[in-house]
Amino acid sequence: MSVLDNWEQWKDFLGNRLNQAENEGMSSNVVSDVAYQVGEYLAQQVEPKNEQERVLAELWKVADEQEQHAIANMMVKLVQNEG
Repeated sequence: MSVLDNWEQWKDFLGNRLNQAENEGMSSNVVSDVAYQVGEYLAQQVEPKNEQERVLAELWKVADEQEQHAIANMMVKLVQNEG
């Protein structure tokens, strides 16, 4: 089972990776850039596995680059606030 199959597992996975990055001294700017790159990869290469991912994929497709960075930053905030 992939972490992408379940929204809660996906958020937990992202939160764990975020904590790991922060513990290794990664700056918030680097975290933001990585989040954007992950979002871009997922949008281009991975089929959404649940409703939440479909919504994010649709938003990503219609967003310009600045808005995509905002989406990525919001995902980082979401997992930070839950962690």
